[in-house]
Amino acid sequence: MPQTAPTRTAQSCPQCPIRHSAVCSLCGPSELAELDAIKTYQTFQAGDVIAWAGEPQTIVGSVVSGVATLSRTLADGRRQMVGLLLPSDFIGRSRTQVAPYDVTAATEVTLCTFRKRAFDEMLDRTMHIERRLLQMTLDELDAAREWMLLLGRKTAREKIASLLVIVARRDAALHRREVGNGVSFRLPLTREAMADYLGLTIETVSRQISALRKAGVVEMHGTRDVTIPDFGRLLDESGDDADGGIVS
Repeated sequence: MPQTAPTRTAQSCPQCPIRHSAVCSLCGPSELAELDAIKTYQTFQAGDVIAWAGEPQTIVGSVVSGVATLSRTLADGRRQMVGLLLPSDFIGRSRTQVAPYDVTAATEVTLCTFRKRAFDEMLDRTMHIERRLLQMTLDELDAAREWMLLLGRKTAREKIASLLVIVARRDAALHRREVGNGVSFRLPLTREAMADYLGLTIETVSRQISALRKAGVVEMHGTRDVTIPDFGRLLDESGDDADGGIVS
């Protein structure tokens, strides 16, 4: 359960900023109308817990704006962040009764949530939602594997560059534009949150961002707005080549 009651608002599906990439992206007018009848928009403030691992899962839904984190807490209190949820990502599991991870708002987060039982019933008879959910699950599996590589094998500089690549690609996909030289985006995480996500100290995050800036790999406008002059060079810094492989 969330720490504080979320703010509830209404929004029309056609005007939704994630309409083309969310779980409902393949739905037709009649299916959207059915989803509209079971949806609620909820806004959580940074630090609010959206779901606790092991507790009953009563809602599922999509991130409309903001960033949330997935994490697990060990018995001795140690916490490990295992993923990020960005706009259009899906929260919750169909046909699963308990939440597998803690979900916490890293920034102000707006969710389009559905009553879980009603969503599961609709999933059983709606091929478009089932197909899209499968696509998103496979994408999430790929992201989890990339995250394992990032934490286990990459240097601090490569970790920062990899995170910038991930955010740049997701931002471009959300706004339906190509990612390439000169791409600009706003970092959705504070440096403290980046450190927690990447397993680094805040000092290391700041030092590596400064190093990338001085090397001309990134341009910073304030603390959160980023421009990438040469996207291929950023890929090189991340340890990945342009076609997704690993630089030898």
